[in-house]
Amino acid sequence: MRFSKRMERLKEGVFLKLDEEKEKYIQEGHTVYDFTIGSPNIAPSKEVQEALIQAAMDPKSYMYALHDSKELKATVKDWYQKRYHVELDEQREILALQGSQEGLAHIALAVCDEGDVVLIPAPSYPIFANGPRIAGAEVYEMPMLEEYDYQIQLQDIPEDIARRAKMMIVSYPNNPTGAIATDTFFEELVAFAKHYDILVLHDMAYSELVFDGGKAKSFLAYPGAKEVGIEFNSFSKNYGMAGARIGLCVGNKEAVRCLRKLKSNIDYGMFLPIQKAAVAALTQDQSILEETRNTYQRRRNRMIEGFKEAGWTIQAPKGTMFIWAKIPKGYDSEGFAIALLKKTGILVTPGNAFGRYGEGYVRIALVQSDEVIEAAIASLKKSAMFV
Repeated sequence: MRFSKRMERLKEGVFLKLDEEKEKYIQEGHTVYDFTIGSPNIAPSKEVQEALIQAAMDPKSYMYALHDSKELKATVKDWYQKRYHVELDEQREILALQGSQEGLAHIALAVCDEGDVVLIPAPSYPIFANGPRIAGAEVYEMPMLEEYDYQIQLQDIPEDIARRAKMMIVSYPNNPTGAIATDTFFEELVAFAKHYDILVLHDMAYSELVFDGGKAKSFLAYPGAKEVGIEFNSFSKNYGMAGARIGLCVGNKEAVRCLRKLKSNIDYGMFLPIQKAAVAALTQDQSILEETRNTYQRRRNRMIEGFKEAGWTIQAPKGTMFIWAKIPKGYDSEGFAIALLKKTGILVTPGNAFGRYGEGYVRIALVQSDEVIEAAIASLKKSAMFV
């Protein structure tokens, strides 16, 4: 039996090995405090749940949804105008995705030919690299370094690479670093993309999870951005709808049209009750977002404080639901994650899961209750691992 060569471009990540270590540790009778996968444990509001239930009771909901509903597109248009001060054409500049990861997996197929270059941040969420690789594109990593507050240094991209590049993926608030971008960065990004004729894809999955009074802006709000780019937004983290799998692609009408054409040959559109739930999420009292944000900020603060008491000093992220933590000298990131599990029961994601520029760090997902966080802190202190 023979399989495609494109599958050789992909590899199983460290999550499989971590899961095996976790199961061994549990079988030995130990407790595991799992902070690996960024799956929110904050459920959507009752209003969203009720909208989903009511729509699911309508027999007509089970027909193919060949197009995004007029209601959903009109609601997204209104939401982007009110929240981000961005005007969208609801017919040509809005497309629903079955989760932003689905869009990230497919966008390179719509944009790139074999051998084209895609610029991605490094470290980065794995699909940023794997999507282009599936399409046969080459990936060039743009380092995000702590010394620059994890801002991509566009001027450091080699001229020949910039001229070959077809697409660039950026993402702020950023997973895994928790960084947010400056106005200056986005302004320079628009100019860079125009100069080299590059399509920019801004992944904004954590748009509402900015801490300490900050507020994320849409990339499309910057002058000229819609001429060069699109933005993916998500209901997963902001509204607790990760399992519902709904995201958005908005912005440049030609890029949206191209992705819509590809998707029309792959699937039959979003389940209508999910579209109804999305409408409910965007039209409900938006104070629900502040409650979610405050919960993640409280968890962040307690983990930073508690781990420091145990001897592990970590820089607080400015946003997202993750902590990007530098590890002690003498370890690589995977070795440290295994040692941390065995000595404390705390399970985190090694930085090398996000590429070579993630080495020397681990990612901690703020997806556990206050009680679990306190137990993890107590275990870390008891281990004396940082003394």
